[in-house]
Amino acid sequence: MTTFAPAASRAARVLSRPVRLNGLTVPNRIVMAPMTRKFSPGGIPGADVRSYYARRAAAGVGLIVTEGTYVGHESAGESGRVPLFHGEEQLAGWAKVAEEVHAAGGAIVPQLWHIGMVRKPGQRPYPDAPAIGPSGLVTAGAEPTGKTMTHKDIDDVIGAFARAAADAERIGFDGVEIHGAHGYLLDQFLWAGTNRRTDAYGGDAVARTRFAAEVVAAVREAVSPEFPVIFRYSQWKQQDYTARLAETPGELEAVLTPLAEAGVDVFHASTRRYWQPEFDGSDLNLAGWTKKLTGKQVITVGSVGLDGDFINAFQGESSSVKGIDNLLDRLEADEFDLVAVGRALLQDPEWAAKVLTDRFDELKSYDASALATLS
Repeated sequence: MTTFAPAASRAARVLSRPVRLNGLTVPNRIVMAPMTRKFSPGGIPGADVRSYYARRAAAGVGLIVTEGTYVGHESAGESGRVPLFHGEEQLAGWAKVAEEVHAAGGAIVPQLWHIGMVRKPGQRPYPDAPAIGPSGLVTAGAEPTGKTMTHKDIDDVIGAFARAAADAERIGFDGVEIHGAHGYLLDQFLWAGTNRRTDAYGGDAVARTRFAAEVVAAVREAVSPEFPVIFRYSQWKQQDYTARLAETPGELEAVLTPLAEAGVDVFHASTRRYWQPEFDGSDLNLAGWTKKLTGKQVITVGSVGLDGDFINAFQGESSSVKGIDNLLDRLEADEFDLVAVGRALLQDPEWAAKVLTDRFDELKSYDASALATLS
């Protein structure tokens, strides 16, 4: 196995620095990225889910962002095995997850999620619920196949996010992440390709951002002032990997500014490959531009520690270990503040401990079979 010794001592120094996110001190710069696992029958996270997250906290992950969890709206999801963030049993299960992660020395936030038009008809947990979105479209250029949201629908979904955030603080979580990426509901409003509205929630970038900003504002109001609110967004969509919210920094600023003003503390800029520049004329990635444009703290993500794109992983492809010198250069230069790790941590619960103690020669390549277990 290849050893990446040149980056080792610097990795421990750069990644081990604590960071303050509003009222939360995270012990280092390593974040576990949210990854849907579907190991929660009835939407209830059990002992295996608790252990899954606690193992990674015990091995040095500073902040865990949970897999996406459906907020309390009937159209929010499409699986009976994805965890819910509403309901007495479900929240009791999540409270135990937070407790075990804290006992292991980590911090944890739930990712609050509504999938919108991605929902297929007749799926659990509410088979009769319609797919809903800003214009009833799954992707750009398509014909409407779902329900165009009314203002009442919009208010109901905003309320569901706010209740979930309040519950997260009540049961012991350290913050929340709002899922506004990857072509799901909030992103369907942000993206001109799926938002054809002519009311106050459609039109230019600022208007398309109004719904997401109102979600953020309601979440901010529902929790205490020091409770961190993270917002995850992306240019790419699961429906279209080449889609973009913004072609220029100015266009991106128009999207991000209302969100920052509504109460986002930290942006989680989701890319498929963190090392790729976002706009011509600059080496900054999406997280770097986000920090430059908003002044907010940011998390970068995208194939950290591996040489293959995560999209290919879902098609059964494996990935080899890749050095992180470039990542450390950028982090040391304050291009971004934290680093989210996905598949490498899914494959190896000890990834953070190995990196933080210079055991690069022990890192494991990613095998897509890891998706089948909750190790």
